Amino acid sequence: MDVRLDDLSGAQIARLLHEHLRGMRQNSPPESVHALDLAELRKPEIAFWTVWEGDELLGCGALKELDPRHGEIKSMRTAAAHLRKGVATRLLEHILQEARRRAYRRVSLETGSGPAFAPALSLYTRFGFRHCGPFADYAEDPFSVFMTRDL
Repeated sequence: MDVRLDDLSGAQIARLLHEHLRGMRQNSPPESVHALDLAELRKPEIAFWTVWEGDELLGCGALKELDPRHGEIKSMRTAAAHLRKGVATRLLEHILQEARRRAYRRVSLETGSGPAFAPALSLYTRFGFRHCGPFADYAEDPFSVFMTRDL
């Protein structure tokens, strides 16, 4: 699996992000969907990576700088055809390595709370993330789970 910094210009990534947003909207009420669209992901404080096997897009994820010592994981998504193949694990390892390279002291994330989010919650827990309160501009929400990990 090849992890690449991505400029979000390709048709394959546009389709995967559309799938991601659709999935978030299917499993959370509109006010609880915090997934970013293409324009938001292109902001300078966000680095975005894709995972490839040859010419096939397997997944994506991003790291947003909240401040010089704190990053947020955004837009983690594995293409439906590649679920349970280690794509998210590979990408999360890469993002945490980048966070360490940037000298972040911690990395946080927000994800959904329903059954559809159980695999993501399991992954983050395996990587040492623990539940926390809202961070950055988030507010308490029964449809959100907030997690953080010290580096």
